[in-house]
Amino acid sequence: MTDPDHIWTEAAGRLRTEIGEGAFSSYIAPSAVRLDGSGQLVLVTPTAYARDWVRKNALRRMNELWLGLDGLSRRLDVRCRAEMGSVPPASAMAAGRGEANVVPMPMATVAPVADGARAVRAAGLQERLTFSSFVEGQGNAFALAIAKQAAAWADGHFNPIFFCGPYGYGKTHLLNAIAWEAQRLRPDAKVVYLTAERFLSTFVRAMQDRSTAAFKDSLRTADMLLIDDVQFVGGKASTQEELLSTLTALIEDGKKIVLSADRPPMALTEIEPRLRSHLASGLTCPVEPADRALKLAVARNRIEALAKLGVVSGEAQPEVLEHLVDRTPGSMRELEGAVNTLAAVAASRLSALTVDETQGLLGSALRGGPERRITVDEIQKTVAEHFSLKQADLLSERRTRAVARPRQIAMWLCKQHTTRSYPDIGRRFGGRDHTTVLHGVRKIEELMPQDDQIARDVETLTRKLRG
Repeated sequence: MTDPDHIWTEAAGRLRTEIGEGAFSSYIAPSAVRLDGSGQLVLVTPTAYARDWVRKNALRRMNELWLGLDGLSRRLDVRCRAEMGSVPPASAMAAGRGEANVVPMPMATVAPVADGARAVRAAGLQERLTFSSFVEGQGNAFALAIAKQAAAWADGHFNPIFFCGPYGYGKTHLLNAIAWEAQRLRPDAKVVYLTAERFLSTFVRAMQDRSTAAFKDSLRTADMLLIDDVQFVGGKASTQEELLSTLTALIEDGKKIVLSADRPPMALTEIEPRLRSHLASGLTCPVEPADRALKLAVARNRIEALAKLGVVSGEAQPEVLEHLVDRTPGSMRELEGAVNTLAAVAASRLSALTVDETQGLLGSALRGGPERRITVDEIQKTVAEHFSLKQADLLSERRTRAVARPRQIAMWLCKQHTTRSYPDIGRRFGGRDHTTVLHGVRKIEELMPQDDQIARDVETLTRKLRG
């Protein structure tokens, strides 16, 4: 085999299986193989960051796969698009040598469910992220209900639907689930799912290849468009303009739009006002950080899924899962990673593991060490000291900004680093109502991306609390 097109298709397929869908979609799929001026085969990435990632994590394996398929024993180099300048496609440079250009992976629609395996490969969706695997809790119930309505093609009055919340609490899961279910219910519909990074890289490539008309058509003919992590289009004027035009065209045609970001639309200050206004014009659905009960349910659900795959046998003891949840105060992704680690280490011994054995097996993989647990009292004292206040000030009725803002930061830290519920946190702050705590937490989440000083204060306090 000497045709680079065929070689790349085969090698990329194998690499996707080895490194996983997430890494492949982010770093390999937006790239293309081309020939430079000296005839060297080069994988051209859209950004220098992607180039560095490929060079560190995938280039060696890519060359092993390539050399195993290429009869001419050629090797691949990797460079970013800025380094390649205006190098034409390989097909143009190799016209006299019978070599074809290797095109990048297409931005594809979701295939009908009957061809589900190809759909996962083509669209970058993750097969396990469906409604059946989504664990419902107090913080995500509203978002889940809206997601199911969108997936059912319900004639709602809100367009676009915008899911927002911190990283790792289910936004990507919801968008994947909507795409799978919407396509299952309407196999002939055109459902397009992509990350904002993919939207950006594909649009830039279309401009360079003078194929923007085809790019526009691929999106504006969609019956449903889903874009994940839309905050990443911020600061890129031409991309924002294209996204705005796309959303406007789809809304005018009555098509469905579902978006996600780490903040509400109007808090995306790096995005220009007209686009922010469009993003906020539909329905904004917050996905709240999980409480302890939901985290335990997610941990159990993940163990059950791994058991079905044969990774583990039996069930973990309740106190083991509680220990795991208490020592993993971050996002759901971090929790799933901890469960995966436990499953890989324990395997058939899972049901017999004690808390002490779990701590011994995972060691430093569990954040905070064996006895480290951040308390509300510790947070209050640390925040008071940082802002030159007394702990009693945070519990008092004083509402001046000099006290109210530190109090809200302390409440936010309690929600992030303890397992306390909103009502429990309120009781610990002078008997305040849970709605006051909820308002304070949301206020800090809203201000952090806008106010550099608050972001620095939160970062400093977090470092102090974690030792």
